[in-house]
Amino acid sequence: MEFKDYYQALGVPRDAPVDEIKKAYRKLARKYHPDVSKEKDAEARMKEVNEAYAVLSDPEKRAAYDQVGKGYQPGQEFRPPPDWDSGFEYSGSGFSGQEAADFSDFFSELFGRMGTGRGTAHARGGDHHARIALDIEDAFTGATRQISLRAPKIDSSGRVTLDTRTLNVKIPKGIREGQIIRLAGQGDPGLGEGTRGDLLLEVQFRGHPRYRVDGRDLLVELPVAPWEAALGAVVPVDVPDGILKVRIPAGAQSGRQLRVRERGIPGDPAGDLLLEIRIVVPEASTPKAKELYETMARELAFDPRAHSGA
Repeated sequence: MEFKDYYQALGVPRDAPVDEIKKAYRKLARKYHPDVSKEKDAEARMKEVNEAYAVLSDPEKRAAYDQVGKGYQPGQEFRPPPDWDSGFEYSGSGFSGQEAADFSDFFSELFGRMGTGRGTAHARGGDHHARIALDIEDAFTGATRQISLRAPKIDSSGRVTLDTRTLNVKIPKGIREGQIIRLAGQGDPGLGEGTRGDLLLEVQFRGHPRYRVDGRDLLVELPVAPWEAALGAVVPVDVPDGILKVRIPAGAQSGRQLRVRERGIPGDPAGDLLLEIRIVVPEASTPKAKELYETMARELAFDPRAHSGA
């Protein structure tokens, strides 16, 4: 997917105030509107202009775009990191669900999950939304975490700035990825005597060097020695809530998966712990180790190619 430079599409600098962006859009709309334009690529250019304006005229989308697009050039290969928008606060009325589908894949990749559609005016304040990144360990123990959220606003000169606020958030034990934590009264003020809206925090887990999560199941790679795999053994496994003793069956091969019921993320029911065996072969780095390998080579007469069909 190629990176799109929306500022270039409108012909404005990156620090352009809102009024300058509106002025540039109107000028280009008059030039490329398919009903009046004689340009050969009028329809395609108008679509590009509309997409760029949909982002740069909205403080939330513009701030998000500026954050993730730093350092990219037009046409450069682009993939946003999975948690690029973590901690970015936005209102629930940013744009319609159809808007992402009407524009490019680039637009959909960035903003397809960001809004829930414009609502009608009502007395209760609007909800705000944000995605937060948590450690997998928090799901096993529960925790209170301090999070910082950034929300865009227009300053007195018409430029987008970011306000940061810090909140203490209680993380319940057993929380799963994609679950929503609702903080009552942390959204927009209500109209008149209406109550404030809420802040809805969508949970995602940070990448972990050892653990992977699938729903409530926890996936872990389990290194074992060749003799443990051949003879069977009981080995310790570090899991987020302690150390677990797991039995390795004799004759286990790399890639085999062991399932330990209800030792994944807590819940009702709890998830499972899935252990993928990886046999680690020690190096022949000492004379004794080399002698042992030579003995095995003579006496075992084992050909791994014959067993694998290679």
